Amino acid sequence: MDCIFCGIIDGQIPSEKVYEDDLVLAFRDINPEAPVHILVVPKTHVSSCDMINGDNSSLVSAIFEAIPKIAAKEGLSNGYRVITNVGEDGGQSVKHLHFHILGGKKLPVHLC
Repeated sequence: MDCIFCGIIDGQIPSEKVYEDDLVLAFRDINPEAPVHILVVPKTHVSSCDMINGDNSSLVSAIFEAIPKIAAKEGLSNGYRVITNVGEDGGQSVKHLHFHILGGKKLPVHLC
């Protein structure tokens, strides 16, 4: 499998890790779009939200349990944004389920 995030999870590709447990890894984005820009990924390869099912949905739960811990550790007490992209038209550039935590400044309002 040729997946950059799997390489990061396996330790073959360096990253600045900010959180890790048995199911989840979080690391700083190398091209941050906010003062705090962290990627949160399941350690098990799931290609996108389209592939979440009853067999792997517990990974998403684990990620969303980790996100508030990460945000608190990063000092994002005034709020933050969590984003995932799905597929080419959705802007997904790495085919491994991941969530972006963005914060550290007032973020512009988007179509939400």
